[in-house]
Amino acid sequence: MPAAVGACYRLNMSTPPDALPRVRPLNELPALAQRAAELLVTPQTRLPLTPTEAAHVVAQMGVVQFPPGTTLIREGDDQRTGHLLLLLEGEVQVDTGEVPISVLGVGNIIGEMSLIDGAPRSAQCTALGPVLAAGLSRRGLEQLIEEQPRAAAKLVTGLAQRLADRLRALGQQVQMLRQIGRT
Repeated sequence: MPAAVGACYRLNMSTPPDALPRVRPLNELPALAQRAAELLVTPQTRLPLTPTEAAHVVAQMGVVQFPPGTTLIREGDDQRTGHLLLLLEGEVQVDTGEVPISVLGVGNIIGEMSLIDGAPRSAQCTALGPVLAAGLSRRGLEQLIEEQPRAAAKLVTGLAQRLADRLRALGQQVQMLRQIGRT
């Protein structure tokens, strides 16, 4: 297994290594790799990738399955921050401080903020049912930067844009709450 793929999941789980699900290079499963590449170029992901660039990203990804109830990302975790996940099947509940924020499904990306800045995870993500995801590790991102710098730059730019959009939306919500509090 390539190091970029193995690193993706070993860094995520707090369970013993012998209990970890098997991570396979996504390209070993051509139909699934094609689906992941297609999802990366949908308007939902808001990533400015061409299909060819998405295929380069997918070449650095691993695939992993999670049973229902599994915590994919743990809020406050500062040790396992080196990956993001693209949801290929299933749904994930996102919450913070035990307050549900949203339910995300196929085509959504989780964990990108910590992949970029290495800071502790800001929310918890839990599998509501069986989940199949493609993971991109920091090592995989670094390899993408070396081998396909244009695709890597577009990926990181797109992820930063997604984060900026979420920050702006949060700012608008805070403003609404302030206005409600004044009335």
